[in-house]
Amino acid sequence: MNPRIERITAEIDKLREKIASNQNRLRELERLKTELENNDIIAAVRGVDIAPDEFAAFVRMFKEQHGGVFPEITTVGDSTSALSAYTADQDEDTADNRGNINKNQTDKEDE
Repeated sequence: MNPRIERITAEIDKLREKIASNQNRLRELERLKTELENNDIIAAVRGVDIAPDEFAAFVRMFKEQHGGVFPEITTVGDSTSALSAYTADQDEDTADNRGNINKNQTDKEDE
């Protein structure tokens, strides 16, 4: 056989082994990540001082009120700021409302 073909075939085999090894490593890392996320969730839930059925009812109620969409949670250092995107939207709405109220008052004063 042509030596170049043999060399390329050997390189292909070596690369396939590397890919398989990396895929196994990727699966392991994804499993570890999920396990750590689950541990964080469990710790957060246990940190809330309510009964399990009350917590389940809270989650169901929240899903109903917000369409099952949970706001993004950002973590800064050791403290977690939940609802950061949600509160930012609320702040904008409040600012818009204040602007509308001030505009209405100004319009009434001009009359």
